[in-house]
Amino acid sequence: MTLKRILLALLLLGLLAFGYFYIALNWSYSSGERAGWIQKLSKKGWICKTWEGELALVSIPGSATVEKFQFTAMDDAIAAELTEVMGKRVTLHYEEKVGLPTSCFGETRHYVTKVTVANDISLSPGVVVQRNPVAPAEAPAAASAAASN
Repeated sequence: MTLKRILLALLLLGLLAFGYFYIALNWSYSSGERAGWIQKLSKKGWICKTWEGELALVSIPGSATVEKFQFTAMDDAIAAELTEVMGKRVTLHYEEKVGLPTSCFGETRHYVTKVTVANDISLSPGVVVQRNPVAPAEAPAAASAAASN
């Protein structure tokens, strides 16, 4: 009779732990977007390897103060996208997960789910510099075609 109670208690404890981890991994406390330049991305961890990165947020171009946004990417496909767009201005969509008990899931609470390259650069409110969508090799050909018309 005591063995059944111990096994039932262990089973109940296991189900509670599973439910907690399921909710903590699938529910997000908040979500949002941050724009800036990815300046660091590395795969870290002793046993559980996760991609940890840093996004430099510049509020005013030429400003000496640079805020850094620490983030985690759990998916290798997202990490490959992040590596591909390093050096370009990007927008990261992230979800903030609260309550994960170990660093095995990542060193930060912000998990990147989507990466988008920003096509324009905002200098100040109302002043936006559009990036040229024409590739550098095609630019002279496009300019000469426009001049002949």
